[in-house]
Amino acid sequence: MFDNIIENLPNFWSNIGNVITLVYVITVIATAIIIISQNRSPHKTMSWILVLILVPVVGIVFYLVFGQNYRKQKIFSRKGLVDFIKLEELSAEQLSDLAEKTYIHDPYIEDKTKIVRLLLRNSKAILTNINKVSILNNGDEKFRAMFKAMKKAKHHIHLEYYILESDNIGKELGNILIKKADEGVKVKIIYDDVGSWKLKKQFIRELEKHGIEFACFMPVSFPILTRKINYRNHRKITVVDGRVGFVGGINIADHYIHGNSKIPFWRDTHMMTEGQAAVALQIIFATDWYFLKKELLDDPIYFPEPLIDDKTLVQIVASGPDSDWASIMQAYFTSITLARKNVYISTPYFIPNESILTALKTAALSGIDVKILIPGISDSKFVYFATLSFVNELLEAGIEVYIYRKGFNHSKIIMVDDAFCSIGTANMDYRSFSQNFEVNALIYDPVVTSELTYWFFEDLKDSELIYLDEWTKRPVMNKFKANIARIASPLL
Repeated sequence: MFDNIIENLPNFWSNIGNVITLVYVITVIATAIIIISQNRSPHKTMSWILVLILVPVVGIVFYLVFGQNYRKQKIFSRKGLVDFIKLEELSAEQLSDLAEKTYIHDPYIEDKTKIVRLLLRNSKAILTNINKVSILNNGDEKFRAMFKAMKKAKHHIHLEYYILESDNIGKELGNILIKKADEGVKVKIIYDDVGSWKLKKQFIRELEKHGIEFACFMPVSFPILTRKINYRNHRKITVVDGRVGFVGGINIADHYIHGNSKIPFWRDTHMMTEGQAAVALQIIFATDWYFLKKELLDDPIYFPEPLIDDKTLVQIVASGPDSDWASIMQAYFTSITLARKNVYISTPYFIPNESILTALKTAALSGIDVKILIPGISDSKFVYFATLSFVNELLEAGIEVYIYRKGFNHSKIIMVDDAFCSIGTANMDYRSFSQNFEVNALIYDPVVTSELTYWFFEDLKDSELIYLDEWTKRPVMNKFKANIARIASPLL
């Protein structure tokens, strides 16, 4: 009997192998059907199917972790505070009255009203006209201005950040918040669980002892086993007393000031706004707080009338899986297609969808001055190679591409026609366009745009202009790496 068992073992294992293979094939087919049924873009659909076929087992796990489409599932809701603020009514009223506003007919904004109307419709982003805007270059300027505003807080301080670390700058922030909380100021903090994975629990507990409240955005206990790792809160918002707001690319961590061992210099852009735009940022924070804590911040003290007379026009636009439309991507697209003279872009990750890529190439081919600044080093090698994969066709279309050589340029800015600009958290990539929670400030003002353009050209002095004939002579292996990364770019 024992001899018979030994003789049949090969058949047994062969049958087991056949069963496992059959189950796997069925799983791949079923997953492919699910992907196709989600009616995504053809590029993204084919990319996921290729991953399933070419990367056995791991491809399925990768899809389960990164491939789920929350926007279609509508699991996020902005009900509650959005109803309280009456954004539907406000945006509809502003749309109907827009033509009567005298500032809309100023030469620098008149041909950009299409962007205003778009954002009123696709994200209920109210156009605010009583604002003072200050550009903040790099971490030193951002934290100096932010800490100064916090120290003057009388009622509340609200923070919402993708990355919050308990390092030196985090501890300095914590000390200020503890002091203000002890004075009776209400402090609330939202942090993303994936982005803030280095945040120490001891830091949180110490601040909580002083009445400071925390909300963790979509906690992830086992990242490899959850779909939540894919849809993260990438926003960077600070609001003080509803009167002063901060938004841009700078998180709360030491390397946003000093860089680190791999990145010797960190270049970034943030902005401070006083006035109605700060209230618009407050609405976004309060909406996210309600989603996480089911606490409605509806006291009018959170939404004060402005005390300033400055007249800068600003639209604060948020997008994410809770949005019906990819609002920020559509704003980028529209601003590029409306360009009459120039489009200048600085982005750390350039992985555009077909719409943005076509808009940029069409603008350049029609005679618009298009300049794009990308980093020479990055905090993500794979994404960096994906970015480089687009350079060749940009150059062929007549777009000037610059590579920043001083360090890592993390700025996320766009300037169009010396009249319109955007500063925010959204990168020029698929993830920012459709998967992450983002927020941008769209500014319709020649003075602010000119200042941002000045700093853009200062960055170009620390950059290298790429020439097509030299670019095509790159090592074959570098081209291969970029092409492989390009195939996966819709998934990044």
